[in-house]
Amino acid sequence: MASSWFQPAPDSLWTRFRDKPRARFASYFHLIWIVYVFVDLFSRDELPPYWYLVTVVSLPVFLLMYWQVQIRPVRYAPLFAIGIAALGFATLYTNNNGGACYIIYACSFIGVNTSQRMAILRIALLVGLFVVTTMTLHHWPWQAAMMISLIAFSVGLVNQFYRANAQHDAELKLSHDEVRRLAATAERERIGRDLHDLLGHTLSLITLKLELSRRLIDRDTDAARREIEEAERVARHALAEVRSAVTGIRATGIAAELASARLLLSASMVHFEYVSDLPALPERFEAGLALVLREAVTNIHRHARASIAEAKVEVQGTVLTLCIADNGQGGVTEEGNGLCGMRERVRAMGGTLAIESPRGKGTRLRVSVPLLPVERLHAPLTQAELPS
Repeated sequence: MASSWFQPAPDSLWTRFRDKPRARFASYFHLIWIVYVFVDLFSRDELPPYWYLVTVVSLPVFLLMYWQVQIRPVRYAPLFAIGIAALGFATLYTNNNGGACYIIYACSFIGVNTSQRMAILRIALLVGLFVVTTMTLHHWPWQAAMMISLIAFSVGLVNQFYRANAQHDAELKLSHDEVRRLAATAERERIGRDLHDLLGHTLSLITLKLELSRRLIDRDTDAARREIEEAERVARHALAEVRSAVTGIRATGIAAELASARLLLSASMVHFEYVSDLPALPERFEAGLALVLREAVTNIHRHARASIAEAKVEVQGTVLTLCIADNGQGGVTEEGNGLCGMRERVRAMGGTLAIESPRGKGTRLRVSVPLLPVERLHAPLTQAELPS
């Protein structure tokens, strides 16, 4: 919980938007519509003195409750929304038509922290109460009451839609992280099996030879020396194999990264196509290519505005190629930190990175890495067609 009424709580909307500056800016920007509280200044010829008093008192009360919606735990947001609605009805009761503005703000928050069905029900009840109040007690024209009601209901639904999308994105991110976690777990298990198979027999052999040399040392010094030398040779061979196995430990696998990419892009409604039965890639390349793929897919998710994307791995002669493409807006003319980082990573592998990004025709990123003769693969050459 927050330690004061003006300090954001850990589970508040404001804290949730810590990594989303646009959402925080929107929270401020939406206050621009508060100008409609003063609508009577332009629509009525003469205003009673109490109108100014009600407006001057209600506005700071609204701003305080609006801020509390942002910084208090989300479970309290509907309560503050009810408070804003009550303020709106009280303002309307004093014949201040600007109170309808408060009702619209209340509709935007009353569906927070509840199910979709309950949120729509709350919005509908609040809008219905507004219609009944304005048409029976304040005798508004039905056209005005219906127009404000439609605006309030639409604002509530749009906010609920955005909240549902944000929750969906968060769930996809959890799935995305879970794929990587499972891939890391599988990799650790593989390493454990490899080390067990590698060292189990070797260490047993070394132990046996050292025990034999201990028994022979008093009777046959030369034989004992030979056993010790043999144990040393086996130990050196085992050390070389362990070093080779450790060198093969990969930070992440490209197959797991492809699965994570599908989850991430589905959050942007992007259909992602890739070859799922990839062969084993050279260990010295796989971690680097997986990181390049991750950065490229992140760029598609954030900036491309695509509907289809693809990734493929193939071998052309002695060159291993990773190609990532989308049918988005294209027009990439400047390389940011992400693209510069990818280029440096590919250069470190001795390869090249080429980008084709005509405006309006998507982006195609091609990574080419030379292979040693013993590393030549027969990767699938299947390529998904992208719409032009």
